[in-house]
Amino acid sequence: MEAGEKKIYFLSDFHLGAPDATTSLAREKRVCRFLDSIKIDAAQIFIVGDLFDFWFEYRQVVPKGYVRILGKLADLTDSGIPVHFFVGNHDMWMKDYFQKELNIPVYFEPKEFVFNNKKFLIGHGDGLGPGDHGYKAMKKVFRHPLSKWMFGILPPYVGIGMANYFSRKSRAKTGLTDEVFMGEEKEWLIIYSKEILQQQHYDYFIFGHRHLPIDVMLNNNSRYINLGEWIKYDSYAVFDGENVALKYYKEL
Repeated sequence: MEAGEKKIYFLSDFHLGAPDATTSLAREKRVCRFLDSIKIDAAQIFIVGDLFDFWFEYRQVVPKGYVRILGKLADLTDSGIPVHFFVGNHDMWMKDYFQKELNIPVYFEPKEFVFNNKKFLIGHGDGLGPGDHGYKAMKKVFRHPLSKWMFGILPPYVGIGMANYFSRKSRAKTGLTDEVFMGEEKEWLIIYSKEILQQQHYDYFIFGHRHLPIDVMLNNNSRYINLGEWIKYDSYAVFDGENVALKYYKEL
């Protein structure tokens, strides 16, 4: 990628499916319009988790709906634009559907990338940094193959219904705290990024999960950027080959 020509886009936390079908469909269409708008200059696109409010790939079944976003992602990869996907805490039960059907690599942990000699550490962000020991323990249980197998033997109607219920409970619990910047000393992903910087340099830390657009200088040469979400902010980041900018999608 050469500066001034193609760009790399980062976005996350669409939570399609929430809070209801009508609202989710409007958001899905908006995301698709955004993806259409960047197709002309996108070198690569990173979707950094929680595309869905819930996702589980049964052996022969995937959740109903989402045909517009899935078709749009297929259109992007078919046209030669690489798309990368990081699982989030709401869609951690990915298997190989995205890889086989959409030609999209799926990452389960933060991953390093280098673009134009700039080092990026990219990940959803859940379970990183200090504290939140209850969630970290639960995440290990949920990701265990036995847990996936046990959930997979439930009829989809029962399993997806249960998952949607607990997803709503999770949002109700964290909804207010998501909207407030707690300061660098309390933002756990900023703390995590600073700890990583003590071991090795990254120019940019790009995360989702937090649901709040954040752009913070960690030192003179490193920035932390949280991508926000597409429920309230419609926020994303773009790398032009030299710098990363946090932006907001505004339709005319």
